[in-house]
Amino acid sequence: DPMVGLYATFIIATVTAIVGGRPAMISGATGAVALLVTPLVKEHGVEYLFAATILMGLIQLLLGILKVGRLMKFIPRPVMIGFVNALGIMIFMSQIEHIFNISIA
Repeated sequence: DPMVGLYATFIIATVTAIVGGRPAMISGATGAVALLVTPLVKEHGVEYLFAATILMGLIQLLLGILKVGRLMKFIPRPVMIGFVNALGIMIFMSQIEHIFNISIA
């Protein structure tokens, strides 16, 4: 189901709103992850999504322990804004098919 990413985002955001969270907590799927979830599940099944999520969490923990986030100060602001804008456009384009019930291809 191509809407599984949207459903997951809604549920995560609702649960976080009810039980609370930290100020910097991301309570929904990030753009990059949202674009990868559907093809991963479609090709390999939910089992691989679970494994990929665990591996992704371990990688994030490792990068946090190594304090790799300090390197973000070397990335120019226009590059970050362009990256986020491109993700927004890609997410919008991936949803046009479902909104208007048409095929982009």
